Amino acid sequence: MEQLDQVITLIALSMGVGWASGINLYAAILMLGLMSNMGHMALPPGLELVADPMVLIAAGFMYCVEFFADKVPGVDTGWDTLHTFIRIPAGAVLAAGAMGDVNGAAMLAAGLVGGTMAATSHTLKAGSRVLINTSPEPLSNWLASFSEDILVIAGLWTALTQPVFFLVALLVFILFAVWLLPKIWTGIKKVFRWIFPEDKKEQIAPKSLLEN
Repeated sequence: MEQLDQVITLIALSMGVGWASGINLYAAILMLGLMSNMGHMALPPGLELVADPMVLIAAGFMYCVEFFADKVPGVDTGWDTLHTFIRIPAGAVLAAGAMGDVNGAAMLAAGLVGGTMAATSHTLKAGSRVLINTSPEPLSNWLASFSEDILVIAGLWTALTQPVFFLVALLVFILFAVWLLPKIWTGIKKVFRWIFPEDKKEQIAPKSLLEN
């Protein structure tokens, strides 16, 4: 029974760091590293590196940069676009590392699933920010950013302390993402049609031809 509990905890931690990395990678690394250094948890061998002071300093600096960039309309979308190439692979690596000293096949499987979870949570975050940015006021960006930070901290804490509950909640999140992602994609297409209307191009085309 104890061995089963350890397996469930490892799976929850692996999926948790993957999911959290897609929302705020630097907050996830900071939380794991600080909790380890303060003696609140023992990191698996594959994640011990995040507790290194140099890693914590780098993650802390990047978290401060993201803290401000994530709250400026338009800048947050550019930041999310850039981090498509950072959060997803990092989530896969952290998820694989969370499995500790298990065999290579299990680490590869964890990396694949963790990377997918990072991609899913990142896509939800980035897509929802595009829609939020259609509102001119910045308050909604601030609320979304603070909520995401709290969600990352609460989610990882739950994964560490209540792994079964976290896995159930993660399943609910996956079902919610399957339902919401098509709606976000439809909304994003409407935003781009509004920014780049087809009739505007048609109006410009005859003028450009006359100039030639």
